[in-house]
Amino acid sequence: MTRNNVLPSAETRERLGRVPIPEDVGANQNQTTDERTSQHTPGTLTPDTLDSDSFKMADAMSMLTKGSLLKATLGTLPPDDQPVVQCVQVKPMNNQSGVERWRVVMSDSVNFMQGMLGQQLNYLIHENKLQKGNIVRLSQFQTNYVKDKHILVLLELEIMDEFGLQEKLGQPVAIESQPPNGMDGVKQEDQQPGNIAGNGFYGNKPQQAQPQQQQQQQQNRSLTVRSGGGGSHTSIYPIEALSPYTHRWTIKARCTHKSDIKTWHKASSEGKLFSCNFLDDTGEIRATGFNEAVDAWYEVLQEGSVYYVSNPCRVQMAKKQFSNVAHDYELTFEKDTVIEKAEDAEGVPVVTFNFTSIADLQNIEKDNTIDVLGVLQDVGETQEIVSKTTSKPYQKRELTLVDNTGYNVRLTIWGKTAQSFEGQPESVVAFKGVKVGDFGGRSLSLLSSGSMQLNPDIEQAHILKGWYDGSGRNESFQSHANTMSTVNATGGADKNAVLTIQSVKDSGIGMGEETDWFSTKATIIYIKQDSFAYPACQSEGCSKKVIEVTDNQWRCEKCDKTWERPNYRYIMSVNVSDHTGQIWLSCFDEVGVQMMGMSANELMEIKEGGDDRRVADAFQDAMCKTFNFRCKAKMDSFQDTQRVRYQVQYANPLDFSREATKLAAMIKQYSIGESNSLFVT
Repeated sequence: MTRNNVLPSAETRERLGRVPIPEDVGANQNQTTDERTSQHTPGTLTPDTLDSDSFKMADAMSMLTKGSLLKATLGTLPPDDQPVVQCVQVKPMNNQSGVERWRVVMSDSVNFMQGMLGQQLNYLIHENKLQKGNIVRLSQFQTNYVKDKHILVLLELEIMDEFGLQEKLGQPVAIESQPPNGMDGVKQEDQQPGNIAGNGFYGNKPQQAQPQQQQQQQQNRSLTVRSGGGGSHTSIYPIEALSPYTHRWTIKARCTHKSDIKTWHKASSEGKLFSCNFLDDTGEIRATGFNEAVDAWYEVLQEGSVYYVSNPCRVQMAKKQFSNVAHDYELTFEKDTVIEKAEDAEGVPVVTFNFTSIADLQNIEKDNTIDVLGVLQDVGETQEIVSKTTSKPYQKRELTLVDNTGYNVRLTIWGKTAQSFEGQPESVVAFKGVKVGDFGGRSLSLLSSGSMQLNPDIEQAHILKGWYDGSGRNESFQSHANTMSTVNATGGADKNAVLTIQSVKDSGIGMGEETDWFSTKATIIYIKQDSFAYPACQSEGCSKKVIEVTDNQWRCEKCDKTWERPNYRYIMSVNVSDHTGQIWLSCFDEVGVQMMGMSANELMEIKEGGDDRRVADAFQDAMCKTFNFRCKAKMDSFQDTQRVRYQVQYANPLDFSREATKLAAMIKQYSIGESNSLFVT
């Protein structure tokens, strides 16, 4: 972006509430306000000085809302104030989830503050609109306090192009990590730390202990629902930007789906749960309530209505196997979560679809989740089947859908949805969240988290209905042939082949009676931290788990020996990813040492010492490391359910020289343009 050498108009300055431009530009500069006098050398303004960078810098300096960043961190900035600041740094963030994030630093000429752009503002970077040196007006933002730092989360801003790109204005300094008690009426105990993560710039700060009386008040606080319009929601957080690293947020969203109440059972406990989806104009997220939350919210939340949802509400990694929503995170209702019905639904969209045509199902991989629109050609009767693993009965109904691409597909609905289905043949149905299968070529199954609409009032449905009434009912339709990849009948797959994660899943590795082996190159994106090690025997060659019989007495039943302390060994569950998908791997001690960079004994000693921050940093450092994994796959049973377990035998860090050689050899195989050169001439 080039500098703009045009002096801002009087209208622009009046709109921004700053010093007006003198009507007589030939008058002495001392005739302006004191603020302008402090920024310019007295003298006569001429056309040359008006176009000069020094005049523009002084003019931009006067526009900055000095002290606004400190006030924002102290909570004394008026809620409707939109401070003007300077962008002094723009850098990309390394994000383990693969979501594009941009780090910025903003200055009001007195203080500077590190921040992060909301994803909805990424287009400003792509279009080179936001650059280092820009003057910007912050229309909507939030401040967080994490890892002894104040963080600015930018949700909406306006770039003031008339000032061009400026050098750094003033001599800003960092805001103190903890403002003094009582400053501007803010007490130390009123400041609540939050959580923002990302490559050392963000991290976790343990919350300070609360007074016992305050803890008791929180424990006694019951779940309540406020009537619509009862609260003030001046700052609504976009669903797209929700993550475990934000706090004090409120979303305004439409409930697009609510599941039935389900029960869960464990060896020591049991309970009930339900889930729902929330949608705003930036994205969709899944929320789950357990036990008390079921009693509090299930009858309150109704599909199609709009609600304000405010934290405390846990934000965690999404369990993709239970959800049809694309968001990387999901919500879990907590005891103090507040939900209010919004009487004003303005700006909140209705259910949105991303339809896949029936003909295009042949290009969709198995187990993917899609939306589909079709005309009911046939509606089957309700049937009851019995699960082979749990012996529980299930109700199902099979539907046949067709569309104007000339294909049909069988779609199965389950449970209460199957029993209460009232759709008639030749009706148009929109399904959201159906799973693609390969039974009989291509088949679809409506997930419990999915939904459907009979004869939806959308343009695609009207077009489809017009086609069917005009000519579609007289056409013939074809089904998809089985195009999913399968394990070859002889079982002669190359055990040394390096496979992508999707290839491992599609080829059915580990689903036979014998153990299968494979190699894959993948990057660590998540490590479960709740139980990363176990106490093992210290005897050489023995790694059995020991039992603490008394204080400082650990006994190994196999060796019949007692030790003062165990030898901790890693036993980790790690989620890894490549460009095709994700997979969970089980890792043991040697692999764990490579990942964590320290032994399990060292890490456990840090944890037992109460330094949770160092433990969290150790796991954070292990993220985004890439290895060549050698794994074995074997069918396993867990809670009466069969699944394939992938266990790492060893993991080697990347040899970049060897990797480069392999890539060069692959490129040569394409023989582009009859030339063996790797370079385009």
